[in-house]
Amino acid sequence: MTATTVKLGTLYGLGVGPGDPELITVKAFRILKEADVIAYPKKRMGSKSYAHQIMETYIQPGEKELLGLVFPMTKDADTLQASWEKTVATIWEPLSQGRDVAFVTEGDPNLYSTWIHMARTMKSLHPDVEIHSVPGISSALGAAARLGLHLADGDEHFAIIPATDDRESMKQAVESHDTVVFIKVAKVMDLMIDVLTELGLDRNASVVTKVTSGEEQVWLDIHELKGQELNYLSLLVVRK
Repeated sequence: MTATTVKLGTLYGLGVGPGDPELITVKAFRILKEADVIAYPKKRMGSKSYAHQIMETYIQPGEKELLGLVFPMTKDADTLQASWEKTVATIWEPLSQGRDVAFVTEGDPNLYSTWIHMARTMKSLHPDVEIHSVPGISSALGAAARLGLHLADGDEHFAIIPATDDRESMKQAVESHDTVVFIKVAKVMDLMIDVLTELGLDRNASVVTKVTSGEEQVWLDIHELKGQELNYLSLLVVRK
């Protein structure tokens, strides 16, 4: 008598938008409701992650099995690889039982997201798992709507760039595009203010934190932020 092979579950990466729970697609909502397990980024210190806050608007307590996943804030390759393999092992357990897992991430899953690394590692370790992603509205698009800005028109050039302490690279990014959205800007805000002031574009820039959420903050004068500490979920929009 041949043993019955259990059909593997499907892994979904769901983009749940920039902050406002209403900015979630109908497809993402459907999969949230249909999936057997919901996985989400979990903070170490107990407070709820951004994606968790958005997701819980639609999931009642006890309705689903929830998997909180902690991701290390490090650039050490060995530490990161070990962490991703542990995460994948956690998600693999329900998948191997034929249960579908939906991993929620703020913004879009394929744009500077933890989902990218998870999907890549899952595919490497368990190539038979079916993997799908559902697009979400990015914080860049949310910021454009909030600020009333057109990101690009006609033949204009638009870029989304992680801000770094490489002054010349940041300067070149601004000079080479009509509009730039700098993400991960919190740690180098002073440098960016100096670069934009040098280029005469400081009045063409705005900063938004936790865009579209109930905790959203907007600065139209970036000089107010000189020497200030910004939340990690902040971005800088420069429109020439």
